[in-house]
Amino acid sequence: MPHKQSDAEQRTARYLDSVRNQPSLLLDFVQQLPKGADLHNHLTGAIYAESFINYAAHDNLCIERKTLKAVAPEMAPEGQKAACDEAKGNVPAARAFSDPVLYRDIIDGWSMRHFMPAANDRSAHDHFFDTFGKFSKAKDDHMGEMLAEAVSRAGHEHLTYVEFILSPDIGEAAKFGAGMGWNGDTAGQRQTLIEKQIERVVAGARLNVDQAEAKMRSMLGCGSMNADPGCTLTVRYIYEVHRGLGRDQVFAEMVTGFEMGTADPRVVGINLVMPEDGLVEMRDFTLHMQMLDDLHKLYPKVRISLHAGELAPQLVPPEGLKFHIRESMELGHAERIGHGVDVMYERNARGLLQEMAQKNVLVEICLTSNDMILGVRGAEHPLPMYLKYGVPVAIATDDEGVARSDINHEYLRAIQTYALSYAVLKQMSRHSLEYAFIPGGSLWSDARNFRRAACEKDRPWASALSPGCRAFLDGSPRAQLQWKLEGQFAVFEMKMGK
Repeated sequence: MPHKQSDAEQRTARYLDSVRNQPSLLLDFVQQLPKGADLHNHLTGAIYAESFINYAAHDNLCIERKTLKAVAPEMAPEGQKAACDEAKGNVPAARAFSDPVLYRDIIDGWSMRHFMPAANDRSAHDHFFDTFGKFSKAKDDHMGEMLAEAVSRAGHEHLTYVEFILSPDIGEAAKFGAGMGWNGDTAGQRQTLIEKQIERVVAGARLNVDQAEAKMRSMLGCGSMNADPGCTLTVRYIYEVHRGLGRDQVFAEMVTGFEMGTADPRVVGINLVMPEDGLVEMRDFTLHMQMLDDLHKLYPKVRISLHAGELAPQLVPPEGLKFHIRESMELGHAERIGHGVDVMYERNARGLLQEMAQKNVLVEICLTSNDMILGVRGAEHPLPMYLKYGVPVAIATDDEGVARSDINHEYLRAIQTYALSYAVLKQMSRHSLEYAFIPGGSLWSDARNFRRAACEKDRPWASALSPGCRAFLDGSPRAQLQWKLEGQFAVFEMKMGK
């Protein structure tokens, strides 16, 4: 039995239809819309270039004027301060504050702002991924400030929950595994890592998160009278594995991620990052899935979301488009797929869509990113196919700082491009929490028609709950967030439905 819309929902749906062609009113609608969760948000990519310039200046870094890469200053004799070698074209990052042209150039070099492929000697795809290497040095020791920026933004945008994809060990796991070699024996090599005490990397990573969260809470004034809206957010982390590294390093990062997911409840899953079309990433794709398959057996409680299908025909040979999503699900145990853009190029694409719907594998949809990096937009994007086949989807940001976007504009783009109804928007928001890696039972007995498993007669706006509803919510962090979202929708619909 399909969900029956309330009068407030119907009025809100009519209001959305009335403002579809009025950009300012539509933006206001989207800005106030409760959005649930952002499940695909790379913390490093979420930070705007302006912030990285501040970090670089604070750390006395230099900018290579030709490449716009942030680098450490030259070593200086004892007793002298390290300085930028301007004879080599390296200038202090702080100079950007007095040189508008330098400031402008750095922002353009560290983001997709103003990028036009026709005016450059590289593609948008290459420029996008090159930005991370340019500002990488500037992010060192600033995880707390980065969290504060991204969490504050999410709070102001009416998100309830965010899973940030990040490297909490700051590259230590890859160093730990380097030189170990790869012999194909996952059990043996994992044991070697354990004997080498990889738990020290895990402990260091957990400490990094502790310190970053403390810094974030301090910057946002959490617990004070003037607390930032981000303080109300629930924040969790997805450990990122750099699939373009050597096999021994990739495996060491995987083991670290699974160990962290076991030891620290804040780390709720694992994902593989770096361009899916790269040489190593394409060559070792199936091997990486086999590694995940073996490790999943040892760490069955650690959740897996995978970048898969972030590809387009011009990037790889036709054969490279045929299996990544299916292998990620069936061999890599992915419960969610990031991007999934090339799904219609996979073998038996319709069968794959049916399988994804049947298994409730959610797709994290990143429209701006897919347009900028892959050139896939509008009718060419598979979002309508996912919706047609009943595959759960959620709108996500990917790298909002680099892309110069945010979750509001991702929703706005989805509405304007695909004429999405209010019912679909609400479904996406609800699904973002239903398929988030949060422990506990769901509020919904049926997440397709949104029938409640508990709290059937309770109302989200009520000040008191029935004993059964209260007991259920107290025992489920997931249901608590879902109930919070329902309350936000109730308030939103009363406002928009007037």
